[in-house]
Amino acid sequence: MRRVRLWRLIVSFRLTIALRFLRRLRPPMTSLRRAIELTRRIRVPPPSPFATTSRKAAANSSSLPLRAIVIGFGSNISFSEEIDNNLGTNMETEEDGSGLRRIEDGSVISNIHTSKWRVFTDNGRDLFLQGKLMEAENYFLLALEEAKEGFGPRDPHVASACNNLAELYRVKKEFVKAEPLYLDAINILEESFGPEDVRVGVAYHNLGQFYLVQRKLEEARISYEMKGQVLGHGHSDYADTMYHLGTVLFLQGKEKDSVALIQDSIRILEEGGQGESVPCLRRLRYLSQVLSKSNQLKEAENVQRKILHIMELSKGWNSLDTIIAAEGLALTLQSSGSLQEARKFLEKCLEVRKSILHEDNIQIGANMLHLARVAILMSNQMMKVDFLEAKKELDKAKVLLDNSISVAQRVLDVSQKTRNIRKHKEPGRTGKDEHVALTILLQSCNAMGLLATNKKELEAAGEKHYIAEAEQALLECVSAFKMNDSILIVSLISKSTEIKAEYLSCLRHLLSLMIERTDENSSSKVQELKLEIKHIEAEVSSSRKCRG
Repeated sequence: MRRVRLWRLIVSFRLTIALRFLRRLRPPMTSLRRAIELTRRIRVPPPSPFATTSRKAAANSSSLPLRAIVIGFGSNISFSEEIDNNLGTNMETEEDGSGLRRIEDGSVISNIHTSKWRVFTDNGRDLFLQGKLMEAENYFLLALEEAKEGFGPRDPHVASACNNLAELYRVKKEFVKAEPLYLDAINILEESFGPEDVRVGVAYHNLGQFYLVQRKLEEARISYEMKGQVLGHGHSDYADTMYHLGTVLFLQGKEKDSVALIQDSIRILEEGGQGESVPCLRRLRYLSQVLSKSNQLKEAENVQRKILHIMELSKGWNSLDTIIAAEGLALTLQSSGSLQEARKFLEKCLEVRKSILHEDNIQIGANMLHLARVAILMSNQMMKVDFLEAKKELDKAKVLLDNSISVAQRVLDVSQKTRNIRKHKEPGRTGKDEHVALTILLQSCNAMGLLATNKKELEAAGEKHYIAEAEQALLECVSAFKMNDSILIVSLISKSTEIKAEYLSCLRHLLSLMIERTDENSSSKVQELKLEIKHIEAEVSSSRKCRG
């Protein structure tokens, strides 16, 4: 019964959010119907084994004292120590180097409860940053209780504490516990400062991020729009709101609206003199990705040329950031058929990478793979026009793929030999390199199979050694994927749909090569290969359904 009451409160609050937003945009009756329609979408979760614990956290959410925490607008969690009750556009913050913000006021009542509140919040924050979430949760709960006693159950410090605990639950993926805390924080802040206050906007932002991570896109959209309504178009953070809302709309399949909002967000930053800032460059990159995925290749190309121009002026060509920008442009040019210009940029990227990176760096292997793909595409274009030039392009591609495979294999070999001491040498970085190396190895082997097919079409009699080489490369690819003695690689494979998809593509190419054989010795291998393909197809399909 208590659980049902809690969710009735949540539904009522969402209805309030929808009504308030829609009244500004639609006639009253239309707003009411829309709000009811949105509310009907809310699904009350079934009772969970954590019902008792959830009830306790939810019961405290209306009064949990909180160590005045205001979460920043970025993706990082920020905890603040105090809330300035006169906070407006002038907000003085002190950063502690970890991304956590302390907001000082001078108006906090001092008593035994507020003193405990400060200590508990500090301890909770420190434990949170150390990854000790259970201990941090205990301190945040204690801090909330002391804030309630020290400031009163509907004080802004309680809203801040609710936000702290909600963020912790979000990180722990205990979403049922987190949501009522976010909602209660918004209610308290609106009661204290009014619905137009900037802190209310920040709270709506947090709620939007919370919904977005769960792919509750409609709820996230409403939250971001509410934030925009609170801040107003003239607020400096309105550009952030449009950007986040644009990302949600893109995930909802509304590409046109998404592009318009992200472009406006970038325009505001540029007009404010921040056109070369990190946030602006990040948004430009995201915009180019949205345009590419929407098949607006020319528009994506223009955005990427702009990014490259900024990087050339600010960092020069001997910078990996500039190289990555040039490579992104090259890949878009490749997709649009501008192969000569794509090759020009990729060759420049490879030249610079070889000058500043170790020869076995996986970025060099990836660069060679990109160049090989361009060469194969150019061979396809020349096949009916100039046989000899088409054959030269395939020969270039084969050399590049051989080198790419060698680099990727060396990276994996080194990782395997050092896995026992990896925990003392940046395990996260090594794991990432292994993931990329295995992906590049699979993609290069896959491209080798495509190259063999093209080579066979070029040479009427068919030079069998090319097909044999390609088949051998694909078999080595299968062997690399199945390395059972490398625990970390097995872990990466089990978690990466991307790697499995590349492996599946390699298997299909290998099958197409092997199926041409008619001898009895190969028939059993073909059947085994078909079974493996069927097994991996099922795994990939299952993983994509879970992610969707």
